[in-house]
Amino acid sequence: MKNEEKSIGKEAIRERRKIKIKSFTTNKLAVFGLILTVIIVFLGVFANMICPEGPYVMDITKRYTAPCSEFIFGTDKMGRDVFSRIVYGIRISLIVGAVTTIVTFIMGMILGMIAGYFKRMDNIIMRLCEAIMSIPPVLMAIALMSAFKPNIQSVVASLCIVYTPHIARVARGATISVKEQTYIEAARAQGATNFRIIFKHIAPNILSPVIVQATYIFATAIILEASLSFLGAGIPAPSPSLGNILYEAKEGIFSAKWITIFPGIAMIITVLGINILGDGLRDLLDPKSN
Repeated sequence: MKNEEKSIGKEAIRERRKIKIKSFTTNKLAVFGLILTVIIVFLGVFANMICPEGPYVMDITKRYTAPCSEFIFGTDKMGRDVFSRIVYGIRISLIVGAVTTIVTFIMGMILGMIAGYFKRMDNIIMRLCEAIMSIPPVLMAIALMSAFKPNIQSVVASLCIVYTPHIARVARGATISVKEQTYIEAARAQGATNFRIIFKHIAPNILSPVIVQATYIFATAIILEASLSFLGAGIPAPSPSLGNILYEAKEGIFSAKWITIFPGIAMIITVLGINILGDGLRDLLDPKSN
């Protein structure tokens, strides 16, 4: 009987997975977002193969060359290939976004579950999070970057401080809802420790809303990193960040429009693809939105 029940349970899980996958694949907008994201990730991961010459090769005699067969996106004021710099800039943006998302996901989950489970810690953690969230993200990031050296590690650290409270707030709300469920009371009655309840019973059941929130943080982290670099407070030149490319392009914005148009389009496509994919994941993971 037990083996039959297990097999029935496994079949039910498989059917649910098939239904969810089918609902995602029938969502044309979500599939479109997935395709855009895959293309962007492909460009970033295989930047060395796509542009083996790298983003730093200069030829001053070819400065401000319009898009042509040799330079499909033209060149900048130093004769560097704009396409190569955009591809490598996408890689840096993806690294910053991915690391920021992973760190904020882990830290936000831990802080949110502690705040939602322990009432005494709730006021301390959430008041601190609300204080950070009350400051506009750009101003907060600039203030933090002024205390750090301008490099990619400092940018990631600043973005993690800015966005961890957003994950923590979502995780806290989900934890408060889940901890009142019957199976949590049953685990507590069986003598399960708070640590076991939080990480074995609560954490797996609050992943859906937190993952959805994390996808939006991925996109906004890319935008904020570009904003910091454009303002001169982010990743320093000559690193080919999308923000740095746009910052350097302002000198030729009227005479060489391609050096602002193509990096801008690349950033729009990157953020758009991730946001649309996030909407698809929300519909897939959040049963309330179906």
